[in-house]
Amino acid sequence: MNSSNRVRVVSGSSDRTSWASPVDVPNHDESLALTLRRAILKTRRWLLNQQQPEGYWVAELEGDTILESEYILLLAFLGRENSPEARKAARYIEGKQLPDGGWSNHPHGAVDISVSVKAYFALKLTGYDPSSEPMQRARRAIMAHGGADAVNSFTRFYLAMLGQISYEQCPVVPPEICLLPSWAPVNLYALSAWSRTIVVPLSIVSALKPTRTIGSERGIRELFVKHPRHWAPPRAPDIEPGGLLSWDRFFLWVDRAMKWLERHRLMPLRQRAIRKATQWMLARFEDSDGLGAIFPPIVWSVVALRGLGYDDDAPELAECYRQLEGLKIEEDDTLRLQPCLSPVWDTTITLRALLDSGVPATDEALRKASDWLIAQQIDQPGDWSETVDAEPGGWCFEHANRFYPDLDDTAMAVVALVDQLASPTPPASELPPPLGIVAEGKADTLDEGRQCVANWDRLLEAAMRAERWMLAMQNSDGGWGAFDRDNNRQFLCHVPFADHNAMIDPSTPDITGRVLEALGRMGYRQGHAAIDRAVALLRDTQEPDGSWFGRWGINYIYGTWLAITGLRAVGVAASDEAIVAGAQWLLAHQQPDGGWGELPETYDRPTLRGTGPTTASQTAWALLGLIAAGYERHPAVARGVRFLLNRQQADGTWDEEEFTGTGFPRVFYLRYHMYPIYFPLMALSRWLSAVGTPLDVAVGADEHDEAPTLSVVTAQRSAEWLNKGRSAERDVAPGCPSGEAAVGKAVGKGIGDRSRASDAPEIAPQETTMCLPMRRRCAG
Repeated sequence: MNSSNRVRVVSGSSDRTSWASPVDVPNHDESLALTLRRAILKTRRWLLNQQQPEGYWVAELEGDTILESEYILLLAFLGRENSPEARKAARYIEGKQLPDGGWSNHPHGAVDISVSVKAYFALKLTGYDPSSEPMQRARRAIMAHGGADAVNSFTRFYLAMLGQISYEQCPVVPPEICLLPSWAPVNLYALSAWSRTIVVPLSIVSALKPTRTIGSERGIRELFVKHPRHWAPPRAPDIEPGGLLSWDRFFLWVDRAMKWLERHRLMPLRQRAIRKATQWMLARFEDSDGLGAIFPPIVWSVVALRGLGYDDDAPELAECYRQLEGLKIEEDDTLRLQPCLSPVWDTTITLRALLDSGVPATDEALRKASDWLIAQQIDQPGDWSETVDAEPGGWCFEHANRFYPDLDDTAMAVVALVDQLASPTPPASELPPPLGIVAEGKADTLDEGRQCVANWDRLLEAAMRAERWMLAMQNSDGGWGAFDRDNNRQFLCHVPFADHNAMIDPSTPDITGRVLEALGRMGYRQGHAAIDRAVALLRDTQEPDGSWFGRWGINYIYGTWLAITGLRAVGVAASDEAIVAGAQWLLAHQQPDGGWGELPETYDRPTLRGTGPTTASQTAWALLGLIAAGYERHPAVARGVRFLLNRQQADGTWDEEEFTGTGFPRVFYLRYHMYPIYFPLMALSRWLSAVGTPLDVAVGADEHDEAPTLSVVTAQRSAEWLNKGRSAERDVAPGCPSGEAAVGKAVGKGIGDRSRASDAPEIAPQETTMCLPMRRRCAG
């Protein structure tokens, strides 16, 4: 088929190019273009082969050994430390020991004392001889880093429930917090969503103090430097000790007062508080993959329920055990656990990457994925609705977590859906300026054409519900956090059990950039009040060197990419000082091999930002940021592209052992196993497109029986879709050419220019008619 008849699916976003002539890769030889096309094709084939039968994608989400250690400690609490599962998890932990004896919370990292103490304890519980060389080496490393005395508060609770220390050495987590009203300065909903799901079951444990006494031969007294009653109180890693009038001193006195009241049984509301906490916890088991759908709350739910007297065969405990089973990855000799599952996140990014690589939106795999994704949209209120009055419309990270949709997944889902609604754009000379293209694909009958339109309706309806929810969740400072609105009471970071370093959920540059990108896809531009506040927030949070902090990815490379992309999506010019400074920071941190890399240590030492072993995922982020900034023809970008091409494996993937995702900065990091696959595909595809080659031409036609052709010749926006979020009544319109079916009115994208500052922009209704050549079945 003649390639001149082919078109590429493009978005209305300003950072994606319009039509360009085929195979136009200026300043690069033909061999690079050919290698690049083959690389794109290999990776997209690999991704398509990984799709689950239900339509989604999901890959392993890897954390450090605290997951396996805490699993063994839980099994020991339940009396199962000698089970085959415990021994297999122990072998996995043993295999992760560092040469100097301890364990780290990420590859290339230094010894982490809490990770190491839990690993040592887990190994000893499962029968490892403390006189063996690995255990002696571990003990030396632990003692060199302060011994068990230096562990964080959550580790102390594990030691207490197994009788190694008293609960007196743990900070009080009072269940009475569940009784406090939402208007109180300290209340349950003032905590971050992830902290909330941990704190509630942990508060039951703190109140009931369940303990299983183990034999002293399996204890860890040899790791104590001082008697536990002399251990210093835990504190968040970035909080310095304050004076007499400081918040940390205030909360320390509150902790001591609570312990005195507990010892003297002067807690009149304690039983009521435990009942309230229990009800809250059990209610959030519903429609969820466990409490919060993440490993720590599930573990503490088990301990809390056992403390409350639930038997193992109780349905509530059975559900917790079932959810833990779903997080296990068991092999011949080892067992490891995931902190949670990531199907929504992996699916949305894979969809975007495949669309960028030239797979048409009408492809069966993408249609199936879109159907699955739309079905995952949450239509019920969750914890966020305690402080925000809005229609539900978000997505969660996991399969089921209906109380906790998040802005990051929701924004990514919106872009994935809207990109499928975006129009292929022909050369400007082919159609008058007021006309555009709103669909591709053919229908044999009018009914099939209507079905295609109905599918577009569903995509748009889901995107617009999410749009309204995202706007309602905007923080007062103009940015967005992950799960809640205005969850930013900094003083809560000083409570003694806040040392996981994530007690609150304030605005962050990376999520703000992501939401701006999504709203930009929906037609929002500077001049709209919400957009202007968000742009101002990103300007205010830009670092002096031009970078932005990344909360959910490591670190400044991630934040800078997303901030640039978000700003450009809402119309900030490429010449803007903030964009230029961000791009220059990325250019300045390219490494000699052409790639980019950054280690988690930058959360502790920001002066190291932008440094670390080069990785495929972080190189892709940097390239995406530079392309969005308009630097696609810069020689550094071509070097980055060659870095990815040179490191691609035969099956189209990239190997990457580094952890480039962030759970809790300075505490817990993540390795998303698909990050070094879909992000490089996205970067390579966008670069090839940006330098002038339509991607469906670039990757070839061998995956489809024929190229997509233009099928719709009108594209005025529908006010009914834009302002009310639903399609106007359809009827048959006259005037279609012979052999084409009319599918009716108001089938435009419904995505307009929303630069005005009103919250509900009005656009005059425009009648549109869609004409479908009846030569080929629509893949919808």
